[in-house]
Amino acid sequence: MTKWLDYLPVLLQGVEITLIITFCGLLLGLVIALGLTWILDRRVPLLAQLAEGYLLLLTGTPLLVQIFLVYYGPAQFDWVKNSWAWSYLREPMFCAILALGMNAGAYTCRLFKGALDAVPKGETLACQALGMNAWQTLSVKLRHAGRRVIPAYSNEVVLVLKGSSLASTITIMDIMGLAQRLNGQTYDTLTVFGLAGAIYLGLNGLLTWLFRRLEKRALVFQAQG
Repeated sequence: MTKWLDYLPVLLQGVEITLIITFCGLLLGLVIALGLTWILDRRVPLLAQLAEGYLLLLTGTPLLVQIFLVYYGPAQFDWVKNSWAWSYLREPMFCAILALGMNAGAYTCRLFKGALDAVPKGETLACQALGMNAWQTLSVKLRHAGRRVIPAYSNEVVLVLKGSSLASTITIMDIMGLAQRLNGQTYDTLTVFGLAGAIYLGLNGLLTWLFRRLEKRALVFQAQG
């Protein structure tokens, strides 16, 4: 019991970093997903093919590989190291958020596109009849699709939170990074990683509860509408 009480304050120091990486990655992923969804929905020439290639690449390769490529890859090119971008790309935190956001954007785009395809075509025709432009039409469709996509998106949020633990592989002291350091100091593997897992479980449980409440509100709003 004493060990748990000693380890817990150390691991809790990583919660803030974990949440920052998670929510910044989700925000970046949301921006990327909306852009890709618009391109695929509008079938923009060439861009649609590039978007499909992006989705194939990001959903077809492991997140860990993507993190390594973003963090270690740019250092192989002198022109990158001599550019303004290097001040960001040399930072582990920025690279972790970038890799996580790019990955989340690809999976979230799949969710959004599937939800959009499920919206009745009559709604699109109604928007066009009212003289709405492409962005306005997409906005209306996204609002309707959003209520359908909330359950699936909540799973993506949980996956991003769990995926943030891979940031520890590039020296970031999040929950998992601190757990690895603590384990190296104590060799109390079962206790340290068991406690780290419990913290992740608690965070995921909280997120799941929040999304369930959001889903109930969305369903009530839909019923009233």
